[in-house]
Amino acid sequence: MQSDTLLHVANFSTLFVCMVLKFPQIFVLMRAKSTTGVSLNSLLLELTGFIVFVTYQMYYDYPPPTYLEYPILIAQDVILLLLILHYNGSLRQSLVYTLVFVGGWRLLTVDKWIIDLAMSLCTFISAASKLTQLQCLWRSKDAGQVSALSWALATYTCAVRIYTTTVTTGDMQVLVRFIAMTLLNLWVLLTVLYYQRNSSRTKKDE
Repeated sequence: MQSDTLLHVANFSTLFVCMVLKFPQIFVLMRAKSTTGVSLNSLLLELTGFIVFVTYQMYYDYPPPTYLEYPILIAQDVILLLLILHYNGSLRQSLVYTLVFVGGWRLLTVDKWIIDLAMSLCTFISAASKLTQLQCLWRSKDAGQVSALSWALATYTCAVRIYTTTVTTGDMQVLVRFIAMTLLNLWVLLTVLYYQRNSSRTKKDE
């Protein structure tokens, strides 16, 4: 009984956090009207990973509470993508991205082996997303337009999903993905905080 209550709390807290997870990043971009430190390639890889993951969960009829936040995250990522393209002056490319993502999503469910293969690559795709964002930060040495709060919330949700996956489906592919994402999200978070602290010190010195 207690474990069931804990599972419900974990699922609903994750869902609630994911409903607002990308909002801090969206507001930062809208306020700054600049995408410095925010990687477009990282966002595209993350969106790909989200689409593969939620399609896999739905294909195998996993309990909806274990993946319900992903359609919400996808919607928020789409808003972020449009903002980045807008501020980079390449909003017209959004049509191309739409066609690619919708076509890819339809392809995933054509046959079982395709979705299984995509899911086996999903962890690498999502990991590449985080590493690409880290590379962008290392190159620009500027995290002014990157929201630490969004990365902190992402770290929390992935950590909680380690628990919910363990006590529900026990799917090892999914579990490994969440462990890797927790560690990588934490790495990005610490990197963002490091550069933001350095930036604050530089401004004070000036």
